[in-house]
Amino acid sequence: MTDQIMIEGLWIETVIGVYDWERELRQRLLLDLTLTTDIRPAAASDDLGKTLDYKAITDRIIAFAEGSSHQLVETLAEQIAALVQKEFGVTRLTLKLSKPGALPRAQNVAVFIERGR
Repeated sequence: MTDQIMIEGLWIETVIGVYDWERELRQRLLLDLTLTTDIRPAAASDDLGKTLDYKAITDRIIAFAEGSSHQLVETLAEQIAALVQKEFGVTRLTLKLSKPGALPRAQNVAVFIERGR
């Protein structure tokens, strides 16, 4: 199966970081998510119920991330991937979670993961 649904540049605000000052504020992270699925049933029927509802997926990710607190971007990335797989039945995904401005001389730091069952 090679069909994919992509969600790019989704911003979330959460408490993330290992330093004391990071634990006192919410930081903006950017998420790119690619979900492997078979879109043929939805395309043939024009029925949202036969595809991945990316609005529901993004709403759930935002609610989860904004209600959480982690030290590591790696931890949050793993938890988001597991949530999407479990709650939406996604068998294969790639996820990039970026923390812009994390390093003074770098535009961005990101974690990129692939997960499949």
